[in-house]
Amino acid sequence: MVTTADPGTGGSAPVRVRMTVAYNGTGYRGFWAVEGQRTVAGDLVEGLEKVLRHPIELTCAGRTDAGVHATGQVVSFDADPNRLDPERLQASLNGLLAPAIAVREVGVSDPDFDARFSARARWYRYRVRSAPVPDPLRAGLVWPVRHVLDGRAMNEAARQLVGEHDFTSFCRRPKPAPDGTERSLVRRVIAAQWGAADDEWHFEIGASAFCHQMVRSITGTLVDIGRGRLPADAVSGILAAQDRNQAGTIAPPQGLVLHRVDY
Repeated sequence: MVTTADPGTGGSAPVRVRMTVAYNGTGYRGFWAVEGQRTVAGDLVEGLEKVLRHPIELTCAGRTDAGVHATGQVVSFDADPNRLDPERLQASLNGLLAPAIAVREVGVSDPDFDARFSARARWYRYRVRSAPVPDPLRAGLVWPVRHVLDGRAMNEAARQLVGEHDFTSFCRRPKPAPDGTERSLVRRVIAAQWGAADDEWHFEIGASAFCHQMVRSITGTLVDIGRGRLPADAVSGILAAQDRNQAGTIAPPQGLVLHRVDY
């Protein structure tokens, strides 16, 4: 959560608000608040507090990294019902936060709704442009790769990710829990598939949750397979190794989009 404060409802019970947010992550240090850095959450909280005129405690569905985009990020917070007009809030925020951030939907939700803990699945998309010449108009939105990619091999490899696995090989190791125990990196992948459109390859992956750099590490490894640098059956062995050094390239952030969140 971003700030900790009473919403100042003046005696009225606060209401839980749910918002769907899109943003271009270029120029941001990621979604979550980092002191001294510009973040998506920081701009959102600043805008919310300006419109609602009380402190905001924000929760998000997924903490995207620096340079990562979103079309379906979900956030939740408590608001003073006497100061909340969802349509006015959406219009005001879009005026304040454009062009980098757009609020797509605003509504009052159940009191126990939490953008993070109520989520059942997160879905990401990654765009790779396979062409010999860069496209300046897509700079910052795709990963430009000069090689011809083998989509059949990338999809064969992607299928090995589906199911419940320990993704240690594809994740940055988190700090231990307060009691000193290592945090589990077991995740359940629902689907993982590549599709082609003109000169782009689009990778979509959905999971119950993701760990830090998991999607970018998986994408980079699958692109290495598409380039012929690794065999198509390498993913199962990389998973089994539980060794970060066994994975391939980490894809750059600009091609990655948090597409939607299921509840």
